[in-house]
Amino acid sequence: MNQECSSDSLSRLPFSPPVYWLLSLSTPMDANASTVAPSQTATTQSDPKGKDFLNHLEVYLAKRDGVDKLLKISRYATKIILASSVLQETVPLTRQLKSFESSVGLSRKAFRLGKFVQDVNALRNSHFDSKEEILLSVIAYGGEGLYYFVEQFIWLAKSGLIDTKHSRNLQKISAWAELIGYIGSISLKLRDLKRIKEDEACLNSSIEIAISRGVGRTEEEERRKKLREKKLMKQLSVVQDIADGLMALADIRDGKGRFTDPLLLSCAGLFSALISTHKNWVSC
Repeated sequence: MNQECSSDSLSRLPFSPPVYWLLSLSTPMDANASTVAPSQTATTQSDPKGKDFLNHLEVYLAKRDGVDKLLKISRYATKIILASSVLQETVPLTRQLKSFESSVGLSRKAFRLGKFVQDVNALRNSHFDSKEEILLSVIAYGGEGLYYFVEQFIWLAKSGLIDTKHSRNLQKISAWAELIGYIGSISLKLRDLKRIKEDEACLNSSIEIAISRGVGRTEEEERRKKLREKKLMKQLSVVQDIADGLMALADIRDGKGRFTDPLLLSCAGLFSALISTHKNWVSC
């Protein structure tokens, strides 16, 4: 990381001046094209700040997760209103909000059709460094994949296509699979955070050494900025998993016991939805 290339060695050419002059004449377009690095082009195209808002919104809404998280925000915002007792039970608006919340919840389940495939592929395409990572990945992707798979049948039951007598058992299996998946996911993300912090400490050390020598390290500064952004997103993802795990635990316990207050769970759901929406917006 601390190895440096001298500017003199980079400026040396492998050709004699006449040969280099001929090459420069024969490839003027390549020389001009190389003035913009591919990484810079990719960064410009993927940077949300450089996109038109409506075009960015169109790309966001074209994603399954984009629409799903907007539905999640509207659902848990509604649940907060209902759980906070702002409206009386006799008010017509209360019945309308309950109907809306139930309808949105059913609609969200439809967005999970076939979503378990992404967990199967994520597990297949993962590269593992240790047996512990293999185990945690199986728990994380396997639990989430099973959750999405069972959710399809819950949606069919609530839609009236299959007998509703199986709904309760399916919901228990779904909640347990979801909770187990979050345990594995949080464990993996905490391991990733540890690695990011180690990389950040190493990079900070490199920058400090360069500053003490009076050498500018613009590239390292940019890398540190991106590393910190990555660390923030990973931390938010852990908080999101904890919030969703809390709701899964409440489903397992049928809303009984500690940390099952409807208002608390509704706030956790809304917080999770906002974090997920932000992550999806930045990534598209």
